Amino acid sequence: MNEPTNSAVSDASIDLAAIRSKLKTAPEKTQLKLMQQLSEIGEAGLNVIKESLQEQRDKPPSAVQGKAYQLLLNSNSSAIAEFLATEFPTGLVPERSENNIDYSELQKLLAKQEFQSADKLTLQKLCENAGPDAVQRKWLYFTEVDKIPVTDLQTIDTLWRVYSEGKFGFSVQREIWLGVGKNWEKMWPKINWKEGNIWTRYPGGFTWDLSAPRGHLPLSNQLRGVRVIEKLLTHPAWE
Repeated sequence: MNEPTNSAVSDASIDLAAIRSKLKTAPEKTQLKLMQQLSEIGEAGLNVIKESLQEQRDKPPSAVQGKAYQLLLNSNSSAIAEFLATEFPTGLVPERSENNIDYSELQKLLAKQEFQSADKLTLQKLCENAGPDAVQRKWLYFTEVDKIPVTDLQTIDTLWRVYSEGKFGFSVQREIWLGVGKNWEKMWPKINWKEGNIWTRYPGGFTWDLSAPRGHLPLSNQLRGVRVIEKLLTHPAWE
């Protein structure tokens, strides 16, 4: 009776060791899948995720780290909850701001993948950076985008990228836009903002989870024409 049990433990150990090794060398997409697999193993898998997060903590936050943090956040382990509260009390991404703007709620929403609420809050934070007129109006003029500091736009973008497995964010949209030669009519279908001559209707037409195409979010005043997003995608934050 003991022999199968010992064998099973040995196989599990080998699997965890192999996964731990792959996490250090595999491409990002593979690492994301491995993180998901680890979370499904149980406590042993969660501990490997925890170790990986600890090892990477001095590096800039990445989509893989974001996935690791989210999986730990969603676990039912009191020990893991204590670890996160101690080591990452405000989340994974440093909330840097030249305007002393608080991004903690945005970080919480994105960490929980509550993308629709995060999208609304993102516009609010952009308006806060742009000034009191934009805050009162609740949307941006394209001429106000230049008022947003580099640091703040990079913080917002990093939060979106890290907690979306690298799928969402202004820098992701910029990459797609440059990839189609800055042709908006080619870009809109790629990010599912337009199909044929029909614009995607807000909010029901948009996809508020990771099944959305790359670059689908955030919306960045999508309903107010091209000039705001063009200013965002040509902002000095990306230089």
